[in-house]
Amino acid sequence: MRAEKYVILLGDGMPDRPIPERDNKTPLMMANTPNLDRLAREGTAGSVKTTPEGFEAGSDVTNLGIIGYDARKYYTGRAPLEAAAMGINLGPDDVAFRCNLVTLRPVPDGLVMEDFSAGHIETEDSAELVADLNRAFGNGTISFHPGVSYRHLMVWRGGKAAMKLTPPHDISDQNIREYMPRGDGADFLHQLMNEAQIFLKGHKVNGRRKAAGKKEANSVWFWGQGKAPSMPELAELKNLTGAMITAVDLMRGIGVRAGMRVINVPGATGWVDTNYEGKAAACLDALKDVDFVYVHVESPDEAGHAGSLDYKIQAIQDFDAKVVGPVLEGLKSMGDYRVMVLSDHPTPLEIKTHTTDPAPFAIYPPIDSYPAAAFDESIVESSTLRFDLAIDLSDYFIEGKR
Repeated sequence: MRAEKYVILLGDGMPDRPIPERDNKTPLMMANTPNLDRLAREGTAGSVKTTPEGFEAGSDVTNLGIIGYDARKYYTGRAPLEAAAMGINLGPDDVAFRCNLVTLRPVPDGLVMEDFSAGHIETEDSAELVADLNRAFGNGTISFHPGVSYRHLMVWRGGKAAMKLTPPHDISDQNIREYMPRGDGADFLHQLMNEAQIFLKGHKVNGRRKAAGKKEANSVWFWGQGKAPSMPELAELKNLTGAMITAVDLMRGIGVRAGMRVINVPGATGWVDTNYEGKAAACLDALKDVDFVYVHVESPDEAGHAGSLDYKIQAIQDFDAKVVGPVLEGLKSMGDYRVMVLSDHPTPLEIKTHTTDPAPFAIYPPIDSYPAAAFDESIVESSTLRFDLAIDLSDYFIEGKR
């Protein structure tokens, strides 16, 4: 049976692996999460394999599925979704590339990916760098487009899309030699990256950052390429009006493509300093006008990529206290509602990148009787309620039946 209002609260990358030095507990097990735990105890708890077979565990593929879009049918790449968020119109032959500003470190046998975020570069600094990159290299074929912090786009008009490219957060502390672009069009990207490195090395922004003891954005890194997707709006797919609340362009782009209202919360950064309270307030306000709100919190994933246990615990606890708790309290006055908490994939600290392992979820009020003692990875092992596809969990959450 359907509800009147739906909320998904997603803590990106929360699940992890047991840490031997911490009694084999995970960050979710170590964190103080009374609100998440209450949902597990009083609601329906289970697990979901968010990454379809044949796909990598990217937040693009997994979040599409959680909303209800079959990636096997609609996914064309991460960057085209981000292009939609930035208002960039892609022609049928245009290819969008995610363009990170990164920090590379020279070693005797090459260059190492020291930081995929250039020290979580401030948007003010990165906007200046990307604007100047576009002035230096932009033409009728290539254009650079500034986003938020280290996350930007490059569009190659009539470009190549079939190359093998690697997300920079997958190769932290590794030599980049084995992960450079490969395939048709790779030589063009190699040249552009090399020229951009020379340009960035002498840029005044990096001079200021070096003087301030900050990491320099000394290279661009291309990945996540693809052409514009064609997908139905949420109103057609699920017969729901919706809103997306997030700090990252990827999720904004999914919202745009899904015809959802995209809400930009001041102070939302994607890092542990994000405006959690503002996201919760925006969620409750949006529910006055729409049927479905998707709140995406990036910070646990970023902490996982950084390999920081302290930051990950902090991010999970802040998600619980400043998002989950206030939203649950506010929903009490909204009548017939259904809320789901989950993650789109694990981001284990040990490997600093995503895995395809199943993730726990909890739905309240309960649809079926599958309680759990706490909201953590133990649900994956203990619950017999399991979904092999995120789109099936989406149907279960919306329709209230299997």
